[in-house]
Amino acid sequence: MQTTFPRLMLKHAAERPTAPALREKEYGIWQTTSWSDLASLVQSVACGLHQAGLQRGEHLIVVGSNRPRLYATMLAAQSLGVIPVPLYQDAAAAECVFPITNAEVRFAVVEDQEQVDKMLEVREQCPQLTHIYYDDPRGLRKYTEDGLGSLEELIAAGGVFAQQHPQFFNEEVEKAAHTDVAAMFFTSGTTGNPKGVVHTHSSLIDRADAGAEFDKLTSAEDVLAYMPPAWIGQNIFSYAQWLVCGYVVNCP
Repeated sequence: MQTTFPRLMLKHAAERPTAPALREKEYGIWQTTSWSDLASLVQSVACGLHQAGLQRGEHLIVVGSNRPRLYATMLAAQSLGVIPVPLYQDAAAAECVFPITNAEVRFAVVEDQEQVDKMLEVREQCPQLTHIYYDDPRGLRKYTEDGLGSLEELIAAGGVFAQQHPQFFNEEVEKAAHTDVAAMFFTSGTTGNPKGVVHTHSSLIDRADAGAEFDKLTSAEDVLAYMPPAWIGQNIFSYAQWLVCGYVVNCP
């Protein structure tokens, strides 16, 4: 399967636009994002990140629990040829310094105030971390730090850019090859500094496809995303296989 994750997403959006791609429980009710809605969201995030200065070949850290917009951010990064680096949401701030420095990260997209506080705490040691975007705005209304902004604002700006440049997103997606780096995952670092493990679109998609064939998975499955997004296993079950099969991922 010589393709990329953004191309798989666009394929599902074209063939099954109204089918559910992601669900997230909010106030006790499952909120559904269709494949066409997801494609639109990914386009807006990608265009917003591009406008903010994120460049092809750079790394972007993603910190948080399983949330649809964080999955969309990873897809947006890959659409631009940027390498997402998910970090564990329960890691202490000091544990984030090495991967941020090692991958020369300038951009971070995080879930909420807890993760924002960590990123601001490590800025003195990681001065290159200039852009921090958050999904959940609760508790952040009075924060005025430079380079800090909401994902909502980024999406709005990206949507305007997408309307002005309707071909930009698809052209960026088509620049990627299946052999390009898709993501980097850091090991736990129990015996020394963590190691950044690099995976291509091809390596992740190949194993996801093999696992799906073995387990006879189809687009009819409902999968619960319950493990940390920074864990490689979670990325196989709730990201790679999700995009290979087109089933529904539920974020509780």
